[in-house]
Amino acid sequence: MKKLDIQKIRSDFPILSRKVNGNKLVYLDNAATTQKPNSVIDSISNFYKTSNSNVHRGVHTLSIESTENYEFAREKIAKLINSPSPETVIWTRNTSESINLVAFTWGEKNIMSGDNIVITPMEHHSNIVPWQQIAKKKNAEIRYLPMSNDGKIEFNNIGKIIDSKTKIVALTHVSNVLGTINPAKKIIDIAHDKNAVVLLDAAQSVPHMPVDVSDLDVDFLTFSLHKMMGPTGIGILYGRKQLLDEMPPYMFGGDMILEVSYEKDAKWNSLPYKFEAGTPNFADAIASGVAVDYLNQIGIDNIWQHEKLITEYAMSKMLSLKKIHILGSPDFKDRGGVISFYHEDIHPHDLGTALDQRGIAIRTGHHCAMPLVRSYDIVAAARISFYVYNTIDEVDAFLYSLEQIEGYFTK
Repeated sequence: MKKLDIQKIRSDFPILSRKVNGNKLVYLDNAATTQKPNSVIDSISNFYKTSNSNVHRGVHTLSIESTENYEFAREKIAKLINSPSPETVIWTRNTSESINLVAFTWGEKNIMSGDNIVITPMEHHSNIVPWQQIAKKKNAEIRYLPMSNDGKIEFNNIGKIIDSKTKIVALTHVSNVLGTINPAKKIIDIAHDKNAVVLLDAAQSVPHMPVDVSDLDVDFLTFSLHKMMGPTGIGILYGRKQLLDEMPPYMFGGDMILEVSYEKDAKWNSLPYKFEAGTPNFADAIASGVAVDYLNQIGIDNIWQHEKLITEYAMSKMLSLKKIHILGSPDFKDRGGVISFYHEDIHPHDLGTALDQRGIAIRTGHHCAMPLVRSYDIVAAARISFYVYNTIDEVDAFLYSLEQIEGYFTK
């Protein structure tokens, strides 16, 4: 790991110099979305100023430039996750759309009455509700892998849960609430032994740590660019080529058509365009490629090591606070940069509002994981989450403010 110049990195993010309620912004809501560096912001602005034209549509210079940069960005994404080919990288709007695409194309074709779908209790709503809907439609069963009180998957009876009737195992790589890093490769191997496919929700892993789809041998992988310094409204579905080839399109319209006539049914375009109907979000796709460039410049390994240091420091301090209860494992050496917690006497929303008055941005609520949060006998939790531009000083500012707020509410 090389020593990062965090202050230099921070200077690339204009929003981090902002003041909120008269205080220097401390942004600790990175699991929801990350801030954008100047290079990404400028990429979007410069594209519209100099190169704006639809992709795959024309032979003029602007269209050619736009198409080349759009596809080059796809290649950057493919290289980042070590996809065997760019054609297995599909642009979507976000992680949710990517999961829905799989559920209602692959799932519609392959899940039958009496089959089962296996997920975990720590899933984001995006990786629960689509499977509930397809299970309801196909008369299939939803099964949950057992989870310990400290938020880790238990393997004792996993062979009875993932069985010969399991068609797909869909799980998060890193929990957006607990910070748990699931042993994805181990679960993928178990699922494949039962001839089940695996979808990995990597929204909280690809932006933070090295993720290699070839090494994992995963069938589907999903993530969103706005959580990795890229623009909002654009996501990724990686799929194993054989599975994508066999799946029907998710939407119909322009660009996903190879041939259509008045008399005959349409023929679909090749990968990846079969799943990219209509004018795509090409400006933000191109900016996403710039975000990947920025990540690579810092180094994913370096980002991950920095986040672990920040998380370990914050966890070690918070575990000593008497009225603070942290969700998930207290072992801070093996978790993502997410800490969800609640205070015995202060509602999370009150805590979040009071912190905001001090310029500190955190998340409060059920974090789109309502069943998981409620399983801890609470209705909401506060959450801090880190990225490469966060500092120890910011953690100290958060902890100091937490102490001051506690004194105010409990005096």
